[in-house]
Amino acid sequence: MTKKKLIAGNWKMNGSLAANDALVRAIVKGLGEAACQVAVCVPAPYLAQVQMLRAGSALELGAQDVSQHAEGAYTGEVSATMLREFGVRFCIVGHSERRQYHGESDALVAEKARAALACGITPIVCVGETLGEREAGKTEEVVKRQLAAVIHANGHCISEVVVAYEPVWAIGTGRTATPDQAQQVHAVLRAQLRAATPHAERVHILYGGSMNAANAASLLACADIDGGLVGGASLKAPDFLQIIAAAR
Repeated sequence: MTKKKLIAGNWKMNGSLAANDALVRAIVKGLGEAACQVAVCVPAPYLAQVQMLRAGSALELGAQDVSQHAEGAYTGEVSATMLREFGVRFCIVGHSERRQYHGESDALVAEKARAALACGITPIVCVGETLGEREAGKTEEVVKRQLAAVIHANGHCISEVVVAYEPVWAIGTGRTATPDQAQQVHAVLRAQLRAATPHAERVHILYGGSMNAANAASLLACADIDGGLVGGASLKAPDFLQIIAAAR
C-alpha cells in the first residue's frame, strides 16, 4: 500500500490569535477528508489555541522545536512531555534557521529527535546544504552527515522519523530546487535510510525549499518526494489548500 503524502506547514515566527483563528478555520473547512496527512507547526504560545481549533478534524498539530532535556533548569526551553500534553504529533528539529542562528550541531539535532521519539512525537528532521556547499559539490556529503548523526543516535527507531530536505539556498529566497535536483538528493537520503533500516520505504522524505502552489505538483510527482515542509505558503489558506490538493 502506497503511503499518504505529508504536507506540514511551518509558520515560523508568525501569527496572532486573530490571524490563527481565521487561518486554521479556513484550512479545516477546506480540508474535508484529505487523501494526505496535513499538519501545522505553530509557535509554542499558540499550541493551546490551535489544539482547540483543530479538534475533531484531520489537521494534525506540530511544534517548531523541542528541548533535548526531559525537564530541569533550562529557562525558555520546552520539553517533549509538555508538547505531548497539547496533542502535538510532529515536531521540527534541526531547521536550518535553528542551525544557523542558534548554533545547533548535528549531535544536538539528533538528541532532540530522540527526545521527541521518546514521548511518541514524530520529529521532522531537517537536512540541507547552503549555496556555497552546493557550488562546492558538497551537497551529498552535507546531507548524509546530518542524517547520519540522527541515525546513529536513534538506531532502530530511525524508521519512525520524518526527514525534510531543505536546501538552505532555497528558503525564503524565492529560489526552488528543480524537481530533478530535489529528487536527486531525496534518492540519496532514501538510499542512506535503506542502509540503516529495512523499513526505509515508510519514512516520509519531505521537500522543504520554498514549496508553493505553483511548483507543488511537479515536486510531489517525484518518486522519493513524499510531501512538503511548507513555509510562507502555509500562512495563506488558499495556497496551503492548493498544495494539499496537489498531494492527492
